Amino acid sequence: MIVIVGYVVSMGCIFGVYVFHGGNIQVILTALPFELVTIFGGALGAFAVNNQPKVLKATIKLIPQALKGSKYTKARFMELLALLYDILQKARKEGLMAIEKDVEEPHESAIFNKYPNVGHDHHVVEFITDYLRMMVSGNLNSHEIENLMDSEIDTHHAEAHAPIAAIARLAGALPAFGIVAAVLGVVNTMGSVGQPPAVLGGMIASALVGTFLGILLAYGVVEPLGGLLEQKSEDSAKELQCIKSTLLASMQGYNPSTAIEFGRKVLFSTERPTFLELENHVRKK
Repeated sequence: MIVIVGYVVSMGCIFGVYVFHGGNIQVILTALPFELVTIFGGALGAFAVNNQPKVLKATIKLIPQALKGSKYTKARFMELLALLYDILQKARKEGLMAIEKDVEEPHESAIFNKYPNVGHDHHVVEFITDYLRMMVSGNLNSHEIENLMDSEIDTHHAEAHAPIAAIARLAGALPAFGIVAAVLGVVNTMGSVGQPPAVLGGMIASALVGTFLGILLAYGVVEPLGGLLEQKSEDSAKELQCIKSTLLASMQGYNPSTAIEFGRKVLFSTERPTFLELENHVRKK
């Protein structure tokens, strides 16, 4: 909702002030379809050439998420930490082998089903169970597991950032395609140099609309969208870092209550629950 409101305010102010100062909006509307086809057609064609199919698919899948609110809220992180607490508490009381069934069949686990927001998230469950499985096997120490976690988080970040980087490159290309559209308009105008001044003036105005649209679409539409998606990607990575810190603290011998405190501390301040909020939530669960 905020994204739509932002676009409406941006476009409303730009075109509203133009009309208020006596601008002829009809000139822009007349040239708009042709300039949009030229700019967006050229940019999207280059976009397809510039990116692998997997990046194109990821970009198409990612863009609608900009219109949704972030799922990485304080409530979600409290649920995640409570889930980790329950698993670690069970392992501490009954031994690591007691959680083997939860790790191997998380969708049938009472603990994972107790926290549906994170317990039904495929990526979160896979990340947790993979490293719990290593902890149960006992073949790797905490330093080796930490290196593996860092490598996986780096891979996740690179994969999540690929469509965002593609959108950023698209934003950088739009002004250039706007200039291309404007140059084509000028070429068309020069080919009609014998026309009356009023006609030539309209043709030049239409040509300049291309430059205007290229810059507007780049810095008023596409680049802000890329910035928002990048922030959402950072929130996603923070969730994995929270799991990493909690599990490593447990491997180093800290009790579950202290281990989830390690995880709580890595969260952004806007989503981080207080110590008492988390403690009360865990006790309630």
